[in-house]
Amino acid sequence: MLSAMTTSVRSPDGRAARATRTRDAVVDAMLSLMDSGNLRPTARQVSARAGVSLRSVFQHFDDLEALFAAAADRQVERLTPLAMRISADAPFAERLRLFVESRCRLLEAVSPVRRSALLQEPFSAEIAARLRWSRESNRAEVERVFAPEIAALPAKERRELAAALHTASEWYTWETLRAHDGLSEPDARKVMTRMLSALLRKEPLR
Repeated sequence: MLSAMTTSVRSPDGRAARATRTRDAVVDAMLSLMDSGNLRPTARQVSARAGVSLRSVFQHFDDLEALFAAAADRQVERLTPLAMRISADAPFAERLRLFVESRCRLLEAVSPVRRSALLQEPFSAEIAARLRWSRESNRAEVERVFAPEIAALPAKERRELAAALHTASEWYTWETLRAHDGLSEPDARKVMTRMLSALLRKEPLR
């Protein structure tokens, strides 16, 4: 009897596990809709994609803002494996090549969800906070990778160069190259390489 009771206590709560699966399905459905080009998914569309009732969506999320926030957090989890840690001590040519490869891969992957997030940013404190974190993280990374070149400049020029490097390697620049100028991924990478090389006063890689 004691053994049976102990097993029962230690067994996972089936309802909690189902709730977790449902919550995950809803978040994944939101991201799937965004990935497919739906920039403003409705709760009804999310529930249909997830295969759950509309009521279930709001049992797990107080409102759509909470769902958007959870989707943004899941997006970070999805993209983390794509990030590459680049040593600031490596030769410039290697740092530039690896940085452009890594950054462009991330920017391309984030594009569908980023377009949707930007529509929500003015109305959602949660989304605005996550986008602000993303921009700050991206800026910190480009400054870290090219710290030797930035440090070599007079102090008054360092902030200007850091801002220029950030702008050249941010998502809105990538979106301009890919969506508005119609460049292929390889050509857009070449443009980013050229911009960074020029800003850092280096010859572009051939």
